[in-house]
Amino acid sequence: MEAQEIFLKENLRFLRNRKNLTQEDLAEDLGMTRVKLHAIESGKTANPVIGDVIKIAKYFKLATDTLLTVNLMRLGELKLRELESGTDVYLTGKNVRVLAITVNQDDKENVEYVPIKAKAGYRTGYSDPEYLAALPKFSFPNLPAGGTFRMFPTTGDSMLPIPEGSDILARYVQNWKELKSGSLGIVILKGEQDFVFKEITVLAQGLSLHSFNKLYDDYQVDFSDVLEIWEYHSFHSKVLPEPVTDLNLVIREIRQLTIHAEREVSL
Repeated sequence: MEAQEIFLKENLRFLRNRKNLTQEDLAEDLGMTRVKLHAIESGKTANPVIGDVIKIAKYFKLATDTLLTVNLMRLGELKLRELESGTDVYLTGKNVRVLAITVNQDDKENVEYVPIKAKAGYRTGYSDPEYLAALPKFSFPNLPAGGTFRMFPTTGDSMLPIPEGSDILARYVQNWKELKSGSLGIVILKGEQDFVFKEITVLAQGLSLHSFNKLYDDYQVDFSDVLEIWEYHSFHSKVLPEPVTDLNLVIREIRQLTIHAEREVSL
């Protein structure tokens, strides 16, 4: 297999000059010595520390993939401005790959279900038609047109009051930056991390993930650690919802009184 050409030193010099920065200025902004920056920019450091590469990519608002593998000097001014405005396709998830799907005998997309026993293989098989063909499939009525849907099992109690062990039906998100802040969704992460069902906020370089259950802290992941995002459509569970408590009723009454008072004031 042909080795991937790396353009880190060329891109670093190009981006620094584009911003009219000296090596001293950029090194100070990045929190590294000028000697280290010079070694990376000149190619004397053949294998830079990954943390330094990520730091440089974040500073210039690029994905590490772009910084390393795209010769930025060959791009036109319009494309460079698009990258600098945060529309890097590696960052948004847009057009990184074509989503593999299966269809039924009427040539309509199936809804695939990823059972718990198949979760471990999903990260390597998510784009493999043979892997998807082996998953359980079903049709679901009244789904919005033009979307691709898949169902994922959840584990844990981080999204209570949605019952633990629910199945989440979700729509594939092609461009991650089109997600509204606070959208619910399944995030497929690289490595050994589990699927996570969270409230998602898209940041400049990654995602902020929030649990409804206050026992769980919010945390952030880089775009480079994300394989797929599936936006929540509905959940399905054998467990009945929790009954409305007296506290819920009190809160509801307070809200109604507040709305009524605001209307009186407006009149």
